[in-house]
Amino acid sequence: MNSKFVFVALTGLLATALVTSAYGTNLSLVGRIQAEYSGINIEGFSSQTTVNDPTFFSSWGLRVFEDLGNGFKVVTMIDFGFNTNGGPVGNREVFVGISKDSVGTLKFGRTHSPFADFAGGWTIDPFVYTTLQATGSGGTMIASANGLGSGSYSAVNSVVRFTSATFNGFSFAVLLMPGDANKLEAHLGGILGGQGRNIGNTGGENGEWDIQFAAKYALEIQEHKLEVFGGYSRDNVSSAQKQITVVNLKTEEVGRIGGVWSYRNFRLQGQYDYISDALGAATCSDAAALGAIGDVSTRQCNTAMNPGGNGSIWYAGGQYKLGNATFVAQGGMTDANKTDVFASRKSKSFTVGALYSLSKRTNLFGGYQHVNVIDKNSVIDRDRGTWTVGMRHLF
Repeated sequence: MNSKFVFVALTGLLATALVTSAYGTNLSLVGRIQAEYSGINIEGFSSQTTVNDPTFFSSWGLRVFEDLGNGFKVVTMIDFGFNTNGGPVGNREVFVGISKDSVGTLKFGRTHSPFADFAGGWTIDPFVYTTLQATGSGGTMIASANGLGSGSYSAVNSVVRFTSATFNGFSFAVLLMPGDANKLEAHLGGILGGQGRNIGNTGGENGEWDIQFAAKYALEIQEHKLEVFGGYSRDNVSSAQKQITVVNLKTEEVGRIGGVWSYRNFRLQGQYDYISDALGAATCSDAAALGAIGDVSTRQCNTAMNPGGNGSIWYAGGQYKLGNATFVAQGGMTDANKTDVFASRKSKSFTVGALYSLSKRTNLFGGYQHVNVIDKNSVIDRDRGTWTVGMRHLF
């Protein structure tokens, strides 16, 4: 890259920060970077070992706050992901909103879903954004490519999201995505319709709104901490999907329940999702599937339901902290029920590993994960074994 261009860009960024700060705006450059040495063995394929960031954890961005007075402030975020082997990946969250500590935060733009970052999902998986994560190929957390699940790197476009403050231990989050068949048509590929890679949103027709709602309650009794959560997600079928004759696609609904209990250095967590008439849940983000973007031969989504079918996904795990080290054991199962077109499929997995904090911003991690697949649609079940050691830093 031209060094003069880099100098001009950095100078402009610094100048912008200085100018905006004069108007009460706080601008921060934030980011994170990770690299893993991992090995993935998918039955029927050659083993693959790499040194990279296969879940696209690495990103940099700008976070801006402006004080409006009376406790209100404007919040904006631009988060751009990249691959440590070179080449851009794309944006994550890009939103503008308004916040008040005693009420909550209202966002407009592209955001993660409550199923990912609020109730369960990433919040209870210590290995999130590593090759040992529960989502996708791990087979124990929903990883919808449209962002309505807990899949790595995925977010939801065209969103209005409100996340409340905590009131006596209770809080909630709601996400709305307006659907218009002419503007937000499905781009999920395959039997679900749409064009291009297996990404995108499934906006409903005639102004229908996709919706996701989640709530949680937390309390502490002596040294015992308990959190319970639940949620509901509705992914409206699009007009193009209604025209598919191979499968009778309907609006997808997902219900979630779960909880976390901790006592001193011990922690137990789990969640259960039931999926009805799968749309987005019949897909998986590339990062969650541990496959290169567009590489169909190596991506494997063990959490995907059969298109138009029902099923369930459960996850459970435990942690023990000893000094700077946290030891982890977790697992679960995906059960995709059969439909008129597809046979049933199950995947069961277990994961063991550890994380070690070198500081508040830097940690090491490693472990092993095995996924057993029972797929009646395939001659080979294609079990998966994954090991990794890695390092990440936040800045």
